[in-house]
Amino acid sequence: MSLFSEFLLLGLTDDLALQPLIFSLFLFMYLVTILGNLLIVLVVSSDSHLHTPMYFFLSNLSLADICISTTTIPQMLVNIQRKRKAISYTGCLSQVCFVLIFAGLENFLLAAMAYDRYAAICHPLRYTAIMNPCLCVLLVLFSFSISTVDALLHSLMVLRLSFCTDLEVPHFFCELDQVIMLACSDTLINNILIYVTAGIFAGVPLFGIIFSYIHIVSSVLQMPSSGGMYKAFSTCGSHLSVVSLFYGTIFVVYISSAVTDSHRNAAVASVLYSVVPQMLNPFIYSLRNRDMKEALRKLMGRIPSLL
Repeated sequence: MSLFSEFLLLGLTDDLALQPLIFSLFLFMYLVTILGNLLIVLVVSSDSHLHTPMYFFLSNLSLADICISTTTIPQMLVNIQRKRKAISYTGCLSQVCFVLIFAGLENFLLAAMAYDRYAAICHPLRYTAIMNPCLCVLLVLFSFSISTVDALLHSLMVLRLSFCTDLEVPHFFCELDQVIMLACSDTLINNILIYVTAGIFAGVPLFGIIFSYIHIVSSVLQMPSSGGMYKAFSTCGSHLSVVSLFYGTIFVVYISSAVTDSHRNAAVASVLYSVVPQMLNPFIYSLRNRDMKEALRKLMGRIPSLL
């Protein structure tokens, strides 16, 4: 049985002089993330030309970005403002659970978007039949359900652990592996579960993305005209950028954790996957996508008439 009521989130640094800078930086990134992703959802919902499977998945990806950022950053901002580091046991486990849910959801949504591009490019004549609205909704519900089951499984396994002393989390939010490391009971089952579920719930979507793009590249290279090749690749550009950012930052965090013993350095590196992709995704899709830019231009043009 645990003998405590709260954890301590140590944040990114102990330097008090840097706290106002960190607060301002993360507040700025959080506001950009929320406004940017809400704008994506608004643009997609307001333009009938964007009521397609790709933009349906993009809207859900934006909502997942908003949720994962809201799960982690506000607690950090409150702690800096109040000059306290505590987070309740329930609050910490809630962070663990929700981060796993929405990070897993992003992972599966990126795979669904890759499948959508595969169907559009490799089977254009059957695209509307393959990516019908029912399948799109089922893919999102399936992604959310699987991510939730995975998160609840890990959270319930954490509940069985005992935490006695040294309850300092060297991070700005409660990350699963960091919390498990603080347990004073046996964590072998928890660690095995992490590797097994990561191999399944992260490996399978990644394999699906790679599989889809192998077929996409193969189909594009067989196109007779360079214009068709360019158009096909351009429809995948934004998604490839987001996939590279998401998995690339996770890879950087994994490598940094493996080569350094500093938990603080690992915490700084984790900002790359828990904050940066969620902030940049709206810019990637709005700046690289002609349809999004046109829809955004139309929306901006309608705003003065509504005021």
